[in-house]
Amino acid sequence: MTETFKAWSIRRYGGPEELIPVERPLPQPGPGEVLIRIRASAVTRADTMMRAGIPRFARAFLGLGRPRRDLAGTGLSGEVIALGEGVTRFGMGDEVFGETGMNFGGNASHICLDETGTLMPKPPALNHEEAAVMCDGVLTSLNFLREIAEVRAGERVLVLGGSGSLGSAAVQIAKAMGADVTATASARNADLVSSLGSNRVIDYTREDFSRSTARYDVIYDTLGVSSFGEAKGALTPTGRYVCPVLSAGLLAAMLRTARFGRRKARFSATGLQKPEALRTMLAELLAMVEAGTLRPVMDRSFPFDELVAAHRHVETGHKQGNVTLV
Repeated sequence: MTETFKAWSIRRYGGPEELIPVERPLPQPGPGEVLIRIRASAVTRADTMMRAGIPRFARAFLGLGRPRRDLAGTGLSGEVIALGEGVTRFGMGDEVFGETGMNFGGNASHICLDETGTLMPKPPALNHEEAAVMCDGVLTSLNFLREIAEVRAGERVLVLGGSGSLGSAAVQIAKAMGADVTATASARNADLVSSLGSNRVIDYTREDFSRSTARYDVIYDTLGVSSFGEAKGALTPTGRYVCPVLSAGLLAAMLRTARFGRRKARFSATGLQKPEALRTMLAELLAMVEAGTLRPVMDRSFPFDELVAAHRHVETGHKQGNVTLV
């Protein structure tokens, strides 16, 4: 009898109901690969957008009529249960975490990954749920704040969406970088965001940051809720607006500000960077975890058979931190 593994498949672009549980033959690791038993996987806003096929221009990479790679999920944590020929970075029983990249398939019971990919030893300081989300908001926020926005100590940073996956990580990372941090959040999340290190919290239901007299060196729009045009007036003369949600408007602003003006709009596809670069950043983040200056904020974990409910919860836009599947 053929051994199988469980996963979630996306039948076609659309709502959470397009996710269906499937069983497929258990893969065997090829040369340089490890077979991982997944203990927890991330459920992210990016996952919900890819399931829905939005923005529509992303389908040129994901598949035009339907997802080319039909399995859901990217971030994961688990343990190595089989080794392919020539594997040297990991051994049997090693606890690991990482991401699948554009191959997807993280929301599953097992997966084969290349040992040279975005895969790291899981430290004892993180449980599997926490480790599973390190490659989403945490990794993305480090890349955007340090590499894209080039935040320097003493600068004023505004994080739009301070209680979400990216925002909760960004507040901690920016604070650790020596920035003066302000974040937007609802009143119910204000205490959480303050506890993460934000010097000030703006209740976005009562105050529009773009109408304030405050000026920021960096505005990190974690959710794509604003635009460069709206944020420009709240930037210092050399301020940077950065956003991980690519849109036609952001692309146009990037092209325009690359040539004209001192205020800049910037974007980066963090997950498309080379694995070696991502592993280097993850090592730096793990050092912050060990130092006690960073901890993934967890909202809730859903049982493996409730991925549809997990997607619906993420799409409410009201989660605090990260959501996982276990």
